[in-house]
Amino acid sequence: MKKLFYIKLLLASFLVSVLLCLSFAPVLAEEEKPTGDFSLSALSKYVWRGQELSRDSIVIQPSMTVGYKGFAVNVWGNLDTDPYVAGYKDDSENWTETDVTLSYSKTLGLFNLGAGYIYYGLAGSSENGTDIHDSQEIYVSLGLNTLLSPTLTVYKEIDYYHQWYFLLGISHAFELSKMVSLKLAATASYLLSEDEETYPEYNGDAQPTSDKFSNFHDGTITASLPIKASQYVTVTPLISYVFPLSGDAKDEMKGRGLTGEKPSDRDSSFLYGGVTVSFTF
Repeated sequence: MKKLFYIKLLLASFLVSVLLCLSFAPVLAEEEKPTGDFSLSALSKYVWRGQELSRDSIVIQPSMTVGYKGFAVNVWGNLDTDPYVAGYKDDSENWTETDVTLSYSKTLGLFNLGAGYIYYGLAGSSENGTDIHDSQEIYVSLGLNTLLSPTLTVYKEIDYYHQWYFLLGISHAFELSKMVSLKLAATASYLLSEDEETYPEYNGDAQPTSDKFSNFHDGTITASLPIKASQYVTVTPLISYVFPLSGDAKDEMKGRGLTGEKPSDRDSSFLYGGVTVSFTF
């Protein structure tokens, strides 16, 4: 039932986005026009905020964004070609997640301001498998139009997994030619849990405790090579390395990991890569 719901949600969002584009296009010939971005990523692993969410499989991640005058709607999904859920006999369905993001952004001189709402539809369920709680977040961001484009984003869970997530990111692009550029990016995060059940601190054996997690969490380094195939199409190979920023984070990332039988033997850092094809107008 959940899978059918998310398929309907994707189709409805797509139709709304197309209708918005068609309705605005004739009227705004000389004004600011709506923008659209459709992309498809194929990656060797799905890692989210330091959590390993796939094992020994390729993930396919479609994304669609429509924006107008600072407002944007994004629908994103994850399809796991060979899903695995730790601790359960039956694996989840291939379509594991559908996220919807509503956002607004504005540039004021040196500052890039943003705010938004994210609904995470976690459809990791099967007839005899898991039934994962959905998640909802609100966030605000502040970026600077300066060297390395530093940006701080603060996320607050407002539904089930009660926690704050602080993310600081930097990035820089080097133009190699008119068609190719090299982009380097890095992020560092801090996780502040408000619930010891959904976001507990883990001990040295990578087992959850009765304490709440509060420490630096995951760091990510990414190198990508956007290649302008045409005016509207970009092909981007990328590689990312995710690693813990504290001992507590190392234990937690092992405890939530999927590779390895014993939690203490699981990985706490992940190297993965893939390619994204995007169509932008």
